Amino acid sequence: MSTIDFIKECQEKVFSGIGISSDEAKKLLNIPEENLNELAKCANQITQDFNGKKVDVEQLNNIKKNACSEDCTFCGQSAFFDTGIETYQLPSPEEVVSKAKKAKEDGAESYCLVAAWREPSKNDFEKVCKIINEINKKVGISVECSLGFLTTEQAKKLKELKVKRYNHNLETARSKFSEICTTHTYEDRLKTLAIAREAGLELCTGGIIGLGETREQRLELAIELGRLFPEEVTINILVPMPGTPLELQTDLPNSEIVRIFSVIRFLLPESVIKISGGRESKLDDSGAELLQSGANGIITEGYLTMGGNEAKKDRELIEKIGLQA
Repeated sequence: MSTIDFIKECQEKVFSGIGISSDEAKKLLNIPEENLNELAKCANQITQDFNGKKVDVEQLNNIKKNACSEDCTFCGQSAFFDTGIETYQLPSPEEVVSKAKKAKEDGAESYCLVAAWREPSKNDFEKVCKIINEINKKVGISVECSLGFLTTEQAKKLKELKVKRYNHNLETARSKFSEICTTHTYEDRLKTLAIAREAGLELCTGGIIGLGETREQRLELAIELGRLFPEEVTINILVPMPGTPLELQTDLPNSEIVRIFSVIRFLLPESVIKISGGRESKLDDSGAELLQSGANGIITEGYLTMGGNEAKKDRELIEKIGLQA
């Protein structure tokens, strides 16, 4: 069987609902370079068949920045590293509501509250709940959260507040994780995802590519994501932060990025697959190619520690390639 026939056969398995195996995902990820365009094209057809042409546009609000107790080697907000990033604590509900209103006006469909800590204290969690309640009353935008490790009670409370989706990234492959973080485990992350799912929250999870992992480890992460079946997958492309252990990390070739986005689409045909941090600075086209290679979501207006494209520019990019913002 030719490589193109194999790609088509895998695509038909996805369309029929059978899905592909781990071995087939491995073969797809390792296809020859000359067949990469066909892989991307088939991934795009899967995206449009299951999800249409709509691109999920999200904005973030980093509501508590810096001085995190965890030692994730990629993170400019870790208290372990001197990165020169400003520090601030939780803002007032009024301040967050104002930003959420602007996000909605900009066309964002969801608004994610992110906090840089291991887990929320009782007092901080209550403050976050008040912020969510105010957004619900005064804005009417879909609220998502990324607040670190959760208890069962906290997850249930977020569900009561109509939080749609909980983000908690696996970051990288299980086999790579201990090189990236030592202050908690891969199992700790899986536990929080299980707690969020049990409480009825949709899941958003993914990781960062370009941490020095192998192609096989990117596949390992993709297969784990396929097992979890999250409603949303978020893939960041490492932007090395000065002061962190990964500040000199070499960039991934764009072809490697296309490969993993495409294969994730084969594994998760119905999920939102979102291009997250690094999109604007590590991709020549701000993600236009990936939005035609399996991805169907972006974050606009910036990330946790760096800026991003203006919402208007991203809307124009989406419309230019024939998709819908």
